Amino acid sequence: MSDKVFPSSKPVTNGTTAAAAASNPPNATANKSHLYNPTSRPPYRPQPHTRRHRSRSGRNICCCFCFWTILTVLLLLLLAVITGAALYILYKPHRPTFTITSLRIHRLNLTASADSSISHLSTLFNLTIISMNPNSHLSLDYEPFTVSAISDGNGVFLGNGSLPAFSLSKKNQTSFRNVVVSASNDLDVDALNSLRSDLKKKKSADGSVMLKIEMDTKAKMKMGGLKTKKVGIRVTCDGIEGSIPKGKTPSVAVTTKSKCQADLRIKIWRWTF
Repeated sequence: MSDKVFPSSKPVTNGTTAAAAASNPPNATANKSHLYNPTSRPPYRPQPHTRRHRSRSGRNICCCFCFWTILTVLLLLLLAVITGAALYILYKPHRPTFTITSLRIHRLNLTASADSSISHLSTLFNLTIISMNPNSHLSLDYEPFTVSAISDGNGVFLGNGSLPAFSLSKKNQTSFRNVVVSASNDLDVDALNSLRSDLKKKKSADGSVMLKIEMDTKAKMKMGGLKTKKVGIRVTCDGIEGSIPKGKTPSVAVTTKSKCQADLRIKIWRWTF
């Protein structure tokens, strides 16, 4: 019997095929160019920046809010100015007037030691004050007044008193008699020298002393159904000429040349009279 020949499990390549395989190795250059070829990459597509869009939107909202806030404030200020001007034209407010019709000096004593280290001032004044409201559409509600007497030359404090609270309706006036202003206090060296110099100067000229009266209070103004807040008022009356009393008889000051000036402030506008 003849032996059977089985083919090998591995294909036997002949010399030609092996030589061809050996002469044609894998194309490394082609594979490398394929890996690094930019044309082979997918195209770059930028993604939308959502965060930046949101920040820009927030800035726009903030700018709009600031713009409308400023515009609203300006409109409110303009409305307040127009309202104040309309009220001023409609009601035509005038200054309240004060007059000192009488001032009597009962006591004005200044005593000092030889070396001027100890000095004492004792004063007593009696005043008559008239307050008038010249407005035809406004009424005034005054709080209590503080009344002070001051030397007109050097501004030395001479005494104080008070006036009660009162109200003045339209085109009305009221008077206060026997308003007492007094003091009994010690003076420092500067105040003593200033007052003594003022008294000597006036006495050597015509025997008189110049006085000034100041009144401080707060008041409300009523305009129909409208009311203002409390406003401060300072009334200054200067040009009062008096003389030092002799004995127990009071001296009468000359008030015909005195002028009273009121300084009044309110929130929307300011009056200086």
